Amino acid sequence: MDLRFRHLAAVTTGLTAALILLGVYTGAIGAGLTCAGRWPLCDGWLGLFPADWASFVEWFHRLVAMVTGFCILGTTYAAWRGDHGRRIRRATAVATVALPLQILLGANTIVNFGAVAQVLHHAAALIILMALVAATAWAYDEPRAGGDVAESGAATGTRAD
Repeated sequence: MDLRFRHLAAVTTGLTAALILLGVYTGAIGAGLTCAGRWPLCDGWLGLFPADWASFVEWFHRLVAMVTGFCILGTTYAAWRGDHGRRIRRATAVATVALPLQILLGANTIVNFGAVAQVLHHAAALIILMALVAATAWAYDEPRAGGDVAESGAATGTRAD
């Protein structure tokens, strides 16, 4: 198992968890309401730049979501390109398939702000997070190429030649 993939999966998972917390804050202060149902634009200069704190939080959430989305795509690409187990590839595929749905549900929270929109948006986020947590845990569970076998042999007092 490639150590770089393990780190990429862990960073992507951590970034997804942080995005969810940021999303909870964004919803709690009603930042999406500053967009007045004009998704993908919002308030401010030309609908592109924040006019106040709430619209800044909305735009920052979108920025972090974009970066996180690219990390999810990169993790999935690395899982399928590398020599990784089937369950890791499937878990990253679940996260990637849920990603466009998550984006559409995020837009829905702007246009149709309400409890149902919020719950669906957060449920999709949790599906993505669970898939990434599983992929990351499985990546750390698999032996590293050339490293873990020799290390485990040294720990037990046997040689792994």
